[in-house]
Amino acid sequence: MKQLLVMRHGKSDWSAGKPDHDRPLNPRGVDSARAMGIALAKMGEEPDLVISSTATRAATTAQLAAEAGDWESELTYSGSLYGTSAQGTLEVLLETAQTAHSVMVVGHQPTWGNLVAHLTGGAVAMKTATVAKIDLYIRDWTDALHAQGELVFLLQPRSMQGILDTGA
Repeated sequence: MKQLLVMRHGKSDWSAGKPDHDRPLNPRGVDSARAMGIALAKMGEEPDLVISSTATRAATTAQLAAEAGDWESELTYSGSLYGTSAQGTLEVLLETAQTAHSVMVVGHQPTWGNLVAHLTGGAVAMKTATVAKIDLYIRDWTDALHAQGELVFLLQPRSMQGILDTGA
């Protein structure tokens, strides 16, 4: 079995004159990325590999979550995750994640919602900084293109406050 964590980038603002690819996180996005990293660590979730879109808001989200969660995960970037499809994301996994058991991809809507629906058969709301965990019943990432998985959890930043407050 392989595990896939799908994380949408944190909140960012539209900025006139700045290309979409270069939009930074806003303060809420920074806080949410950190909170999700901490919450995932407290839940025992630390991916072996994090693959992020090269877009500024996604790359920053990945870095902040990994740092805040004190993950020892390998962090890599793929320009192919920016503006791709669910199928394109799975192809990036085939190329990049060969030996990893647990992989997190950090990127964008609507691709992430489509990816979760493709793998689980169900639609989910992938709001900013949301993380979906999917168990894939495969032995190797080469089987991911045709895999069916199970949605284990869907975490949104606002729902993490209880975990962060209680020290759970």
